[in-house]
Amino acid sequence: MDKDRVKGTMDQIAGRVKRQAGEWTGDTRAQIEGGVQELKGGARKAWGEIKDAAREADKASRREVESGSAPGSEHVPAEHEVRRGNR
Repeated sequence: MDKDRVKGTMDQIAGRVKRQAGEWTGDTRAQIEGGVQELKGGARKAWGEIKDAAREADKASRREVESGSAPGSEHVPAEHEVRRGNR
């Protein structure tokens, strides 16, 4: 799990608490600050999820290449190979 996911979740929770406390006390500044912190936490969490998904996709493609099941990993017969050189 990416550290941005964890930190983002923590920011979301802290922002939610701050925003809710501001609502209970009528402190609009705390409400706004809490809402901003909550949004920033959500964005950071989403970024961490994207990075995790990219890592998983990379691992999966590496496994496919190693096992020989990746597209393009099959052997091309010699008569179909492109020859380089003078024509």
